[in-house]
Formats: sequence, structure tokens, C-alpha cells
Amino acid sequence: MKSSFIIIILVTLLSSFQNKAQEKTPSKTSNNSKIALENIYQFKVINLEGGLFDFSTLKGKKIMIVNTASECGLTFQYKDLQALYEKYKNKNFVIVGFPTNNFGSQEPGTNKEIAAFCYKNYGVSFPMMSKISIKGKNMHEIYQFLTQKNKNGLKDNTVEWNFQKYLINEKGYLEKVINPSILPTDKSIIEWIEK
Repeated sequence: MKSSFIIIILVTLLSSFQNKAQEKTPSKTSNNSKIALENIYQFKVINLEGGLFDFSTLKGKKIMIVNTASECGLTFQYKDLQALYEKYKNKNFVIVGFPTNNFGSQEPGTNKEIAAFCYKNYGVSFPMMSKISIKGKNMHEIYQFLTQKNKNGLKDNTVEWNFQKYLINEKGYLEKVINPSILPTDKSIIEWIEK
């Protein structure tokens, strides 16, 4: 009798834990089946210095991901990105830059040259990752997540040019895609950070 009672309690507890775990993972319905959405925390990338950068260390922070280039007409945005980072870095906000050479070959440098350029010209101190491809058949997996609705749950989109911004909420899910021409200091971005 006691063993039956213990089994019933264990089954009840297990069922409860499974239900709570499902509540914490956003899902969407597709063809009457539930699909767990991906979040940013699954990704590990290499930074400009060659070290491992684990996005799971950013849990609880709002994240802006931006693709950058040193020879672009929008390169001046580094200044605003750095100012934004300095203002909000102690308020659970971080910017993560990904140099890319996908648009007009405007990021031809090596990782070492990119790091020197960013620091010397703009004093960049926010995390910068190694140069990657963000479109085509060599698209990096983190940009597959950012641009494909079946992975991010928000929408399909295309990286239009250098300095497109992706806003990730404190739970690691994509919330907004910001056009490259919109400055990092735009009211809509500031409101998102501060809310």
C-alpha cells in the first residue's frame, strides 16, 4: 500500500514539473504540433580576440545585436553604439557587434585590424565578435536564428545592410528588428531599453 502511494506522489510531481517546464518555453503551433522556439542563449561564438563568447552569460539582459563594417557610410554609428552601451551597460543592457564583409566589401580587415580600428576611432568597449557571413549559403547560425521565423518566432527578415539592429529581450527571444538607417539613439530603441 505504501509503495503504491509513493508511486502516485512521484507521478504527480513529475507531471507537475513537466507542465512547469513547458510553460517556461514559448512555443508556436504548426500543423497541430508544438515547436519550441530557439533563444539566443544556445549560441557560442568567437570574439575578435579569438576567445569563446557564450550568450548564456547574458541571461537577464536586453541585448542589441548589430552587424558592423569599418568602411561603410553608416560606420559613424559606432560612436552612438558606444555611447548607448556606456549609458546602459550597468542597467542590464549589452551590445554585441558582428563585423561582416557581406555588403559592398566594406569590412575587408582581419579580426585584429577590426579590433584596432574600433578602439582607435570610436573607443569601442562593447563585445565584438569575429568576422562572420550573415547572408547566403555561408550564413552564420546566429543570423539564421535572427532572420528565420521558424527559429525566432517573430518574423522572417533579411539583413538589409550594415548596422541592422536586432533587439533581444531578457529571456533571450527576438523582439524587434531595426533598419540600418535608424540610429542606435533613436527614441524607439531608448524606450525599449528603458521599459
